Amino acid sequence: MAEKKIGVGTMASYGVGKFISEFTTGAYGLMVYYYFESEIGLSASLVALATILYSVWNAFNDPMIGFLTNKGAPLSGRLGRRFTWILIGLILCAASYVLIFCVPSGSSMTGTFFWMLIFICLYDACYSLWEVNYQGIFPDKFRSEEVRNKTAQIATVVGVVGMTLGFVVPPMVYNYGSPSSFRTAAIVVAAVAILGMFLLIPGIRESREMIERFKKKQEEDRLNPPQNEHFFKSLAHMLKHRNLLAMVLLLFLYQSGCMCMTSSINYIVKYVLSMSSGGTTPIFACMLSGALISIFVWGRVAKKWHNNQRLLMACAILMAVFSLPMTFGRSAVFFMVFMFLWGLGFGGFWTFMTPAMADVMDDIVVKEKRRDDGVVMGIRAFFMRLSYASQAVVFWFCHTITGFDPDAITETAKLGITLHLGAFPALFFFLAFIVFRSLNTLNAENTAANRKTLAELNL
Repeated sequence: MAEKKIGVGTMASYGVGKFISEFTTGAYGLMVYYYFESEIGLSASLVALATILYSVWNAFNDPMIGFLTNKGAPLSGRLGRRFTWILIGLILCAASYVLIFCVPSGSSMTGTFFWMLIFICLYDACYSLWEVNYQGIFPDKFRSEEVRNKTAQIATVVGVVGMTLGFVVPPMVYNYGSPSSFRTAAIVVAAVAILGMFLLIPGIRESREMIERFKKKQEEDRLNPPQNEHFFKSLAHMLKHRNLLAMVLLLFLYQSGCMCMTSSINYIVKYVLSMSSGGTTPIFACMLSGALISIFVWGRVAKKWHNNQRLLMACAILMAVFSLPMTFGRSAVFFMVFMFLWGLGFGGFWTFMTPAMADVMDDIVVKEKRRDDGVVMGIRAFFMRLSYASQAVVFWFCHTITGFDPDAITETAKLGITLHLGAFPALFFFLAFIVFRSLNTLNAENTAANRKTLAELNL
């Protein structure tokens, strides 16, 4: 079946999902760890423990949500299998984000710990409900290489703006030393997410062809139930695909590096630069500038190389090279310059990440002769959210060995902060390159062959 022509407006609307995803993820990374450690006074070890336990929850939450929602949704016969889940998940996600910052006054350390643990887990479940289904729409709705790359470029621009605003907007609302202002900032984040949801609707609306394909699959599964219908069997079966394993490990290491960097900025601004919360704005603005400039350059490179996997590896190396020097920074200008340079690699990685994941999913569909996009995206979501645990461990390690004390910052403690801004992210990005280069087998030839096969099979 020929792909229905998709306009730029639909592509841009789909890109709003990237804006929401990165806006909320950026705000979460910027605010949550710092809020509980420095504003509420929860120890670094307890904050890290809550985050690690949350990641254990993630081990089941994300793939399970992908597995269950892959079977259908309310009104799926009219709206498709993912549309309803996206809207429901977004509304719940916005509400649960605010609750994270509503710690009752006078709470004990134990009470604060459990408040953090419960509500970050609730937030993650709601986030996964919409984001797993949002990502699952992409390979089915945008089916040719040209359309995928163009949609990804638009979504990358919109997403980078979203991530940067997720870093810039909250500090304009909260103030260091005022825990209640963080709750106000969370309400602003939630409001922006809900407004974005209305702009997202045209981009995630499923076409009649998509709905009919899903109905056909449901009927086929009813007559011939698939062998890997149980959750754990399905999960284990999917992870046997080498290219999927390569991709999710790459994304885990990439996201771990990004989480360490972005979660470090409040610490850099307050404790290393001795500035107010507004000092985060120029640093993130430089990152945004580098990323936006690079997107157009990488777009031209992609037209010549036709190899999303190789381009991802090139971008990972660039991010490693430009993040390492930030270990030694002690001035705002220094951090601004290197965040701009780091943004050049970051913008490229974002440009190729979604099309490369779609290539992996195509490869799986060709081998399996069926679409289990929800399970695959659930696995992807788990590995990316697992980065919160690696970030927590890195922060706990750096703060412990350097004697970090919010009330008495030493030069050694400042080194610990710049280590989790520069050196550790560089290590994550370099490992991402090595792992992906070792495991990935996809290239321009076999991805093109997969798309041709999918067209013939109408999958």
